[in-house]
Amino acid sequence: MARTRSQDYEAKREAILHNSAELFAQYGYSGTSITMIADACGASKALLYHYYPDKEAVLFDILSSHLEQLIAGAEKAVAAAPPGGRIHAIAASLLEAYKDADAEHQVQIANLKLLASERQEALRALERKLVALLADAIAEEVPAVGRGPMLKPVTMSAFGMLNWHYLWFRDGKGLSRADYARLVTGLITAGAEEAVRGLSAPEAKAAETKPAQPRSPARRRPAPAAAALHTAKARRPAE
Repeated sequence: MARTRSQDYEAKREAILHNSAELFAQYGYSGTSITMIADACGASKALLYHYYPDKEAVLFDILSSHLEQLIAGAEKAVAAAPPGGRIHAIAASLLEAYKDADAEHQVQIANLKLLASERQEALRALERKLVALLADAIAEEVPAVGRGPMLKPVTMSAFGMLNWHYLWFRDGKGLSRADYARLVTGLITAGAEEAVRGLSAPEAKAAETKPAQPRSPARRRPAPAAAALHTAKARRPAE
């Protein structure tokens, strides 16, 4: 007879994932043991194995749950966004989702490559889905970018601003998350158009194709000791 799950199974599973993410972020994946995870959860190793067969399964579930939450939040934000407001809606959604998930975010950046290839691919597919949401919004709302060759660089630059904000951003100090979402949106909508225009300007193209001017050979200066000897000879009276 199959063992039934307790009513608080999901709550305990989420606690395991969050505590594990905190440990992975602090000590690294290889530096964290199942015993450390069990201790952080106030549980026994036997109980932990009831939820996950090994540490890799914990890591995979941390990342898949995190990415699925990001996607769900972004999709909900896009559905409710006014015309021309999808970029801002996604940026605000991601920043809000990152609010209590710094550890999960760090683990995603640093540890995804440690998983088996098939698990990596499953997570990469989720990442691509999230990227596609923002790329579609940028293509529609920044005509200068559209769906041309600049779409990927601009999209990934936007994710760079959003994904690495945890290194410097502090709640209650300086910009709020809402303000930063507006800043990122402005940098993308206005900045990308200006940047693309600059890249396609004739002078920019000319600078890229202009051959490098050969450098004139530098005159060799005598070494200090040789220079002093030369000066002394010049001052010596003729014999």
